Amino acid sequence: MAASLLSGRLVVGQEQPVSVALDARERLFEQLATDAEQFDARNILKKVVRVSKPSVVHIQSRKILQSGSRRTIEEAGSGFVIEVNQQKYILTNRHVVFPTVADGVNISLEDGSKLTVENIASDAASDIAVITVRETESLVAARVGDSGRMEIGDFVVAIGSPFGLTHSITYGIISAKGRKDLVLGTQGVVIQDFIQTDAAINRGNSGGPLFNMRGEVIGVNSAIISPSGGSVGIGFSIPSNLAKTVTAQLQSFGETRRGWLGVRIQQVTDELAEGLSLGEARGALVSEISPDGPAEKGGVKVGDVIVRFDGKPVPTMRDLPLIV
Repeated sequence: MAASLLSGRLVVGQEQPVSVALDARERLFEQLATDAEQFDARNILKKVVRVSKPSVVHIQSRKILQSGSRRTIEEAGSGFVIEVNQQKYILTNRHVVFPTVADGVNISLEDGSKLTVENIASDAASDIAVITVRETESLVAARVGDSGRMEIGDFVVAIGSPFGLTHSITYGIISAKGRKDLVLGTQGVVIQDFIQTDAAINRGNSGGPLFNMRGEVIGVNSAIISPSGGSVGIGFSIPSNLAKTVTAQLQSFGETRRGWLGVRIQQVTDELAEGLSLGEARGALVSEISPDGPAEKGGVKVGDVIVRFDGKPVPTMRDLPLIV
């Protein structure tokens, strides 16, 4: 009897875990389905992408390899639709569309439809370009946000055409703000105040938008640091506030019109700050003044330290030109 009972237990013990495991697995699938529905309902990323993608465009450029050369190369880039004074344009990086051959810029929407380029106005100092296109009625303009409100750690979404793969989505955070002194090829980008992000940015993302979680553009993806040429999580975007300022001038005048002080400045070191009784190294030291320039007329002297301009603090020498 003992052997029979033991035998029975052994048989049951071999069969029961299989059915129990299957039932538990089915219940887990059902629970996952319920959890997934609840997660999807709260998934803000899907909503950001849904509202943002229609504004993003793919740009194909036939670029001249070097001045005076007939050799060209095909490169992909990105851009997005903006609206200025009730007129729609395409905003992108200047290096995406310059230098190109005549009729060498082709723009397409997510559905593959093409846009006809009528004019390109650009600013080399900030690497911004504004493209006027003929077909504007069906274009969906992006909502441009206030990049000044963004903080380190805020979530962001990048949309563009990395390696020609149009309307690709990447996701990350703002890693830093106010990045300056980046060496960006030969483009001469001297107006720098970049947002740094770890959202993957690769070749072809240039000119595309960086969105916040409200679906607003807060940056124009422009550059990466990469030993290999691919993304290593260090990308840079032009803040939307700077892009808006440049865009408004390009749209109004066809060029940018910047302020000018007429001074040569240098960094305030700790030693200089101590000698000038500043307490800390800050501001821009005036080392030279242009004759009859605005600074001279305003009473600025060689040796002055500019610590505030237009009500804004000047933490370092590099901040003054950007504010001006």
